[in-house]
Amino acid sequence: MKIGLEIHVQLPTRSKLFCGCSTAGETPNSSVCPTCLGLPGSRPFLNRQALEMGVLIAKFLNCKIADRVWFARKTYFYPDLPKNFQITQYDSPLGTDGHFTVGGRSIGIWRVHIEEDPGRIRRVGRSGEEVALVDYDRSGIPLVEIVTAPDMSSPAEARDFLTDLIIELRRLIGVTGEEQTMRVDANISVGEERVEIKNITGMRNVEKGLKSEVNRQTKMLAAGKRIVRETRHFDEERGVTMPGREKEFEEDYGYIGEPDLGTYRIGPLAASMAIPETPLVRAARLSKEWRMGDQAARQIVLTDWALADMFEILAAKVGGEAAMSWTMGPLSSSWKDLRGRLLDLKGGIVDIVVSVASGEMTDSEGRMRISALSSGKEAEAPGENEGDLDAIIVQLVDEHPEVVKDYQGNERAANFLIGQVMKAMRGKYSSKVVAERMKKELEKRV
Repeated sequence: MKIGLEIHVQLPTRSKLFCGCSTAGETPNSSVCPTCLGLPGSRPFLNRQALEMGVLIAKFLNCKIADRVWFARKTYFYPDLPKNFQITQYDSPLGTDGHFTVGGRSIGIWRVHIEEDPGRIRRVGRSGEEVALVDYDRSGIPLVEIVTAPDMSSPAEARDFLTDLIIELRRLIGVTGEEQTMRVDANISVGEERVEIKNITGMRNVEKGLKSEVNRQTKMLAAGKRIVRETRHFDEERGVTMPGREKEFEEDYGYIGEPDLGTYRIGPLAASMAIPETPLVRAARLSKEWRMGDQAARQIVLTDWALADMFEILAAKVGGEAAMSWTMGPLSSSWKDLRGRLLDLKGGIVDIVVSVASGEMTDSEGRMRISALSSGKEAEAPGENEGDLDAIIVQLVDEHPEVVKDYQGNERAANFLIGQVMKAMRGKYSSKVVAERMKKELEKRV
């Protein structure tokens, strides 16, 4: 089985690719102009920010970046394409021959280019009586198209690829959401001939659509039938692929050079770009630097970028193992509350974890103090009347003579009783006070 994907991702720009219309039309056909409708006399001009985003993506995907690029008209006729051609890049993509690693496997990237989106057709009404409505707000929305090699070998791997890709693009260029920003054409061949499933939105639907097509092609081949090269659509409600039209070939589109746009030199632009560290790259670095599991590193980074920052601060102070324990434990469980006041609380969190690591504070007290920070309440101050503290210490020492015996050769044996006192007193006294009182009591017994 071979699977290749053509992924269209909406670039998060304020204006369209070739005009000044907003990309945030609130009602259908509210954000259109002569240029994105292709009316006579209108001329496109290139959105530089979209070009820069496309180049950054190509560079991130390890592509060879072209020095000069230009655009072409892809001619076809469809109701959502008012000018009967789509401005895209044909023979001069931004980048070629890249790769992206998923689950330890390198998936080839054939090309990365930018293009405009056509409009959107929405069919409403009962089956058999549908009315097609066209929204031209989509006309000219900037897209980047990423075309992979047919290197994926299962629908699950295709979903993993898309999941990891969108994680990286969210950080790289600020892509938000999934359904609205990613549309996939999936090419799949179980035998010799391939079939394209067009315009799938949502990663689950990509996996479901591919599974459905695998079953269909497998059954046909088992029955001795021939797979026809065609375009199909995925019916989400029925969970099956349906025939669309026979697959077009490149020559069917009648590509010609776009005469209203020039040639753009992107080589120096690409060379000047620095690729920021993305979530999965950061997770891989943390895993390597602090010898932690890949999943743990991924969980920390994907939970929140600031949580990963906190982990790195703590790891530098107390080591990776202790930092991971605190980050994935008390900090993660209270992160929603801590996150909003992190600027004020960061120093306190570090002090608590360092104090626990150095033995100045018990683990249970540290956890209680983290909880107190998250709730916005200071941990209760040590009590003035410590009669109740002395009583519980005496009681616990009486109940654990084995600790008294161990304490003679190892003072750290007292930590067990200190922890018991902290738990019993629910953080009423600081660990420093409890440790001093406990030591005093134990010294009497040895």
